[in-house]
Amino acid sequence: MTSLSLSPAAGPQRSAAAPKAVAVWLLVCAGMVFAMAIIGAITRLTESGLSITEWKPVTGALPPLSEAQWLAEFEKYRQIPEYQLLKRGMSLEEFKGIYFWEWLHRLWGRLIGVVFLLPFVWFWVRGQVSRALAPTLAGLFLLGGLQGFIGWFMVQSGLTERTDVSHYRLALHLGMAFLIYAALLKVALGLLDPAPAPQPAAGRLRPHAWAALALLGVTIVWGAFVAGINAGFAYNTWPLMGGTLAPAEMWTQTPVWLNLLENTAAVQFVHRWLAVVTALVVLSLCWQAWRTGGGTRLRGVAAGLAAATVAQVGLGIATLLSVVWIPLATAHQGGALVLTGLLVWTLHLLRPPETPRQATPLTATPLTEMPAPR
Repeated sequence: MTSLSLSPAAGPQRSAAAPKAVAVWLLVCAGMVFAMAIIGAITRLTESGLSITEWKPVTGALPPLSEAQWLAEFEKYRQIPEYQLLKRGMSLEEFKGIYFWEWLHRLWGRLIGVVFLLPFVWFWVRGQVSRALAPTLAGLFLLGGLQGFIGWFMVQSGLTERTDVSHYRLALHLGMAFLIYAALLKVALGLLDPAPAPQPAAGRLRPHAWAALALLGVTIVWGAFVAGINAGFAYNTWPLMGGTLAPAEMWTQTPVWLNLLENTAAVQFVHRWLAVVTALVVLSLCWQAWRTGGGTRLRGVAAGLAAATVAQVGLGIATLLSVVWIPLATAHQGGALVLTGLLVWTLHLLRPPETPRQATPLTATPLTEMPAPR
C-alpha cells in the first residue's frame, strides 16, 4: 500500500494575503503605540500623571459621570503630596483638565490591548498565524500587559512621599513603549518583506546600524531622565550651558557617578552630547548606505533617516530654547519614535539572506503491507 501524503498541496490552501493582513494589523498596533507615546508625553508635560490615584483596569475605563463622582476623585487627588505641596488651591475645573489626559492615556492603553488581542485570536482561529509566529505575538501581548503594570508602578511612586514620579520608573515605562513599538515594526516588516534584496556592504553596515540604534536607545533613556527631574529647565541656551560647555554644578553630588543620573545639570549635559554623538553615527550610517551603492529602497530609507535625524536635533535645541514648550517637547518625543522606526526598517533591509531550506512535506508514516486475507 502506498504512503498517505499530507503535504500542504493536498489540503486547503492558506490565503496568500494572510501574512499581509497580519502585517497591516501589526502596523496599526504600532501606530497606536506611537499615538500612546505622544499622549503620554502630553500627560507628563501637563503634569497630569498623578491625577488618577487608583488603578482600576476594568472599571477605570469610564470617567466620572456626575458632579459627586468628580468631587470624590478630586478629594483623592487632594490627599497626595503633589496637590498639598504644589497644586494647593487648584479648582475642580482645573483638575478635570489634568484628569482628562491621564484618563485618555490609560483608556488608549486598554484600546491597544483590545485591538491586539481580538484580531490575534481571529487570525489564529483561521489558521493565519504560523506556529513560528504565534509565540512572538503572544509575547508581544504579554509585554503590553507588563507595560500597563509598569505604568501603575511608575504612578505609585508619586503618591506617597514624592511630588512627582520616579524618573527611573519613567525611563523604564518609556523604554518599554519604544521596545514594543520597535518589535511590532520588526515583525510586520518581516511579514511584508520576508526576503529583502541583498545589499552591497550589508555585513559592514549592519553593525553600524545596530550601534546607531543602541545609541539612540541610551539617548532616549537620558531624555526620560531629563523629563523626570525637570532638567530641561536647568539651562535653556545652546550650545553653552550657563556660559560654559560643562557647568561646575554638574559635580555637586556624591558619589560622583550619581550626578550622571540625578543632577539636573549633568543629566542635561549627558543627554545633549549623547544626542550629538548619536546624530553623527546615524548620519555616518546614511552616508555609507549611499556611498556603497545600496538599493533604491535602502537609499530612500537612508535619506529619510538623515532628514529625520537633522529635524530631531533641531527639535531638541528648539525645545531647550523655548523653555520646554509643550508642542515642541511633544514633537521631540515623536521624533525619537520616527528615528526608531527608520532604524528598524534599515536593519530589516540589511538582514543577511537566509540559507534556503528545502521544504519538507508533512507526510504520514508509511503503512506496511497488510497480509492478504485467507
